[in-house]
Amino acid sequence: MTTTNQPTTNQLLFKQAKAHIPGGVNSPVRAFAGVGGTPVFVKRGAGSKLYDTEDNAYIDYVGSWGPMILGHAHPHIIDAVKRAADDGLSFGTPTPFETTIADKICELVPSVEMIRMTNSGTESTMSAIRLARGFTGRDVIVKFEGCYHGHSDSLLVKAGSGMLDIGVPTSLGVPADVAKYTLTLPYNDPQAVRDAFAKWGDKIAGVIVEPVAGNMNMVVPQREFLQTLRDCCDQYGAVLIFDEVMTGFRVALGGAQAHFGITPDLTTFGKIIGAGLPVGAFGGRADIMRYIAPLGGVYQAGTLSGNPLAMRAGLAMFDLLCQDGFYDTLTEKTRYLTQGLQARADAANLPFATTYVGGMFGMFFTPSQDSDFPQNFNEVTACNAAMFADFFHGMLARGVYLAPSAFETAFMSMAHSQADLDATLDAAEQVFATLDNA
Repeated sequence: MTTTNQPTTNQLLFKQAKAHIPGGVNSPVRAFAGVGGTPVFVKRGAGSKLYDTEDNAYIDYVGSWGPMILGHAHPHIIDAVKRAADDGLSFGTPTPFETTIADKICELVPSVEMIRMTNSGTESTMSAIRLARGFTGRDVIVKFEGCYHGHSDSLLVKAGSGMLDIGVPTSLGVPADVAKYTLTLPYNDPQAVRDAFAKWGDKIAGVIVEPVAGNMNMVVPQREFLQTLRDCCDQYGAVLIFDEVMTGFRVALGGAQAHFGITPDLTTFGKIIGAGLPVGAFGGRADIMRYIAPLGGVYQAGTLSGNPLAMRAGLAMFDLLCQDGFYDTLTEKTRYLTQGLQARADAANLPFATTYVGGMFGMFFTPSQDSDFPQNFNEVTACNAAMFADFFHGMLARGVYLAPSAFETAFMSMAHSQADLDATLDAAEQVFATLDNA
């Protein structure tokens, strides 16, 4: 790794980027604000590795925030994209590949009877919420603290003065009159859900939730929590939306809903369905989806929706994801790494906890060694973010790239080899030994 005292290429590139890009980045977490230091500017990826502009290699556990389940630049995906590009980049017309991938997703996720492609996860969640409101004729949406569903106005809302009070904006530019229709509750709290429906049930259009929370590090839901959402939505006629932008085809072939055995009414997907290219989708019950234009009065559109490059890349990816044993192997890699991390942290007498589901995993520097992994946003914020920042930079210096925030999950890929996993554990053991647990 680069150790010179001279400005690194990353530092120079970051300074240059700040001239015309706000904060020097096109998505805030990339700025390293949560851990300090200079972002790594990447020029290429291959398999389990990223390579920066100085050709330093990093074992990558970000995976473009989830979709690189096969690793970077997988030959089967690259060949599909090259063939698609030869035929043209965008048409603004239907293509047969949109139908084929829609059929595949509906086959793999039985709760999805009809599906509409979008350009991003944010578009898919925004559209699903509009659809829930249009279908029910109601306005209030329930979301949960620590869950992120994109940057549309309805979802950039925090809890009000009390758990059951109307929300307030968390971003400038979000009107209070929009925020008041969003109710924010604590994650993994079934009683809070029941109380909210008892008070607001006839006004609630839908509930949107990450069935495994991946935007406050990684919080695994209690099954009772998810079942309570299903039960309350059934009782009060609300729409249950699973935001599977992260978890879809990542924790299991059928997503988190298959893993936990809870059926939502609508599901949102992200860029994994395009093997990492810009794409999203939302789908679900046919009677709800028929409210979408041109069949119904809920409008949603996009020139690049169903872009042929993304569709053909996604179909190539599904060729491999559907092979026997794929998710068993992926889960075993994640289990091996997380158990190894936990053992080494315990040996170093550090307050550390890990959790995983399928190819997603979380790492927490907990308040004490007796702490289990967190169950909600308040427990996540009680963890030691400063110690995580030290851990992050120690791992980065040893060639391991983790998410640059204590509030993001990590991702395994099939490209990670046993040598990668063992090198990661060796690096972690070295870094754990340097951390101050005073």
